[in-house]
Amino acid sequence: FIALPGVTLTQGGLESCREVIDTMVREMHDGLFPNMGSAYNSVDAPLWFFWTLQALEKHVGADEIWKSYGHAMKDVLAAFRRGIGDHLRVHDNMLIWASNPHLAMTWMDAVVDGKPVTGRDGYQVEINALWYNALRIMESLCEKFDEDASAYRTRAEQVKESFNAKFWDSANQCLFDVVDGDEPDDHIRPNQVYAVSLPFSLLPEEQEKAVVALVEKELFVGCGLRSLAPDHPDYHGIYCGALAKRDAAYHQGTAWGFLLGGFFSAYMKVNHHSSSAAANAVRMLEPVRKHLTDSGCIGSISEIFDGDAPHNPRGCYAQAWSVGEVLRCYCEDILPYL
Repeated sequence: FIALPGVTLTQGGLESCREVIDTMVREMHDGLFPNMGSAYNSVDAPLWFFWTLQALEKHVGADEIWKSYGHAMKDVLAAFRRGIGDHLRVHDNMLIWASNPHLAMTWMDAVVDGKPVTGRDGYQVEINALWYNALRIMESLCEKFDEDASAYRTRAEQVKESFNAKFWDSANQCLFDVVDGDEPDDHIRPNQVYAVSLPFSLLPEEQEKAVVALVEKELFVGCGLRSLAPDHPDYHGIYCGALAKRDAAYHQGTAWGFLLGGFFSAYMKVNHHSSSAAANAVRMLEPVRKHLTDSGCIGSISEIFDGDAPHNPRGCYAQAWSVGEVLRCYCEDILPYL
């Protein structure tokens, strides 16, 4: 779902986009989509589904989205609201809480010796930003098609209030990555950028600017965003070695190409899509342009890069969500404003 708008819609691949979405909807079970093979362990995938439909709506219209996918959207939100298995709940504060001692349930999914490396149990920042976005989408569509939107509106308002109370890290002027109960995780991670970049966002403008500024300062390395700030004791700057060593670094400093999409969407938003911001974004993307021609897979974008300079490409050498998100943010958020 993260890759899909960029790799299809920006290239005129409307039917390909629909085919993938339709395939995934057929495989949906209890509000979840399969992750790898038949594993239904990804708490964020159903929420990215809504974001992908937002992108598709620009091409086919709200009527088609509602007719084709409205039922699936309602099913996802109903499943989240009642809880899924033993590991996903919506609490009275209307925030999503997810935890599994043996599985990583977000995109930071590396597991070593049966234990998640990052262990992001609790309220995750990007999950709740996506949850809010999904609720607002449903509120908007229900209003458009004369259905009762009040439940979605009320829940979204509760999410916004609870989110701002739980996640703002005043010391670092950014968002906590995870809050477990009342204990916040103040690791500087890139997931917070989605609280700014998503179409329905949660924060006041000054806080949005502060989040983007910190992410740029601590995590942006040209071809991606680091998964952890380099001054943290758990930071791994080089992705290499045996599998266990690589997995220990995978989300602990390694830079990810796909995160550029959310970052540049957020960057352009807080800079009001000005022509000067667009020109600066093009300059910031120069390492990606260079990468396309002289490292990794020629004409494509690698999955990951070392957090430490010179930020060598690693992992999959032609990664769909790296390609898709750079295409999407460039075509939608930068190119029209140059």
